Amino acid sequence: MATTETTAVPAAAPFRSDARISWYRCRVDKQALNQLMQRSDFAGFRQVFLQLGLFAFTGTLAYLAYTNIHADNWYWAVPLLLVALCIHGTGGPFMGLVAVHELVHKTPFKTPFWNELFLRVYSFISWSDYLWFRPSHAKHHRLTVHKDYDGEVVLPQKFSFKDWQFWLGLIAWNPVNTWRLWTQYFKYATGRIDDPWHQFILPETDRELRRRHRNWARFVLIGHALLAATFILTGHWFLIVVFTIGTQYCSWLGFLCGSPQHFGLAPNVPDFRLCCRTYTCSWLPAFFYWNMQYHIEHHMFPAVPFHKLPQLRRLIAADLPPAPHGLWATWKHLLEVHRKQMADPTYVYIPPLPPAPGERTSDEILQREAMVA
Repeated sequence: MATTETTAVPAAAPFRSDARISWYRCRVDKQALNQLMQRSDFAGFRQVFLQLGLFAFTGTLAYLAYTNIHADNWYWAVPLLLVALCIHGTGGPFMGLVAVHELVHKTPFKTPFWNELFLRVYSFISWSDYLWFRPSHAKHHRLTVHKDYDGEVVLPQKFSFKDWQFWLGLIAWNPVNTWRLWTQYFKYATGRIDDPWHQFILPETDRELRRRHRNWARFVLIGHALLAATFILTGHWFLIVVFTIGTQYCSWLGFLCGSPQHFGLAPNVPDFRLCCRTYTCSWLPAFFYWNMQYHIEHHMFPAVPFHKLPQLRRLIAADLPPAPHGLWATWKHLLEVHRKQMADPTYVYIPPLPPAPGERTSDEILQREAMVA
């Protein structure tokens, strides 16, 4: 098995870029792979129109539920409103770095303009920092969960099951998280970047990137502030709940779908089958999650669009670990891994690997594929 090669850098550097990793990759017929990598405007529009339309529809239902609360019906109208907000909020988190993630890869649409347009639309709605996320995610694909190289996902990850604020954000709304997000954007708008990984990705020497990042933060802050003021002045203040913070509550399904990606797996290994996890699920979570449950496949072939990942899985399944089906089975496995890590912090789950021979590809090739030109 190939190993990670590094060269010395000053110890003071919080993150490094000098790794050269030869990643394991399953063998795929080149013609079949070329077909899988073909992007489609139709598939892109189908996904974003359905998702944005559903967000607008559930938001409208929640708003109508609010406007129909009266003194004589509050005992059933308020619970109805809470149910409507829960449904709306459940889809909201997927509007953030799930949709933004795929658009950053530039694979949903064949036409580059549409990728960039909807990247900004989703980023604005969800308060997502796409200007940081794009270079950060390129490094994450190139140096996945390698210590001192990947600051986007750091293993081991931990769940805060005993933290009441954790549960509050999952099943309702945690205002502390919203406040932190807003204050973080205010810092960015004034040019302050405190987090070491953000500083590494957005170095002070890159003045143009820093300027664009600062301007994006200002655009998001001012844009949402103007919309909120409009909602209040026109007597529709509840739209702040529906739109302004509409992606920031009831994140339970986003947590269930997203946490399995790397949890409990091995860091510092040049094999995505050991540091990423694939599971399968029904069509609705898969739709919300843009098929990112196929996470090994996505890391191994990042230029394959989200809607073709099931096809890719079928082509290389013989060279992949078995995948649990459904969130129930996936989380039964994850909680067992969590229990073992609580007992032994050094424990990592090593999935069984088939003997089928693959091939090696460089980290630089993966980074180019992850950010399709």
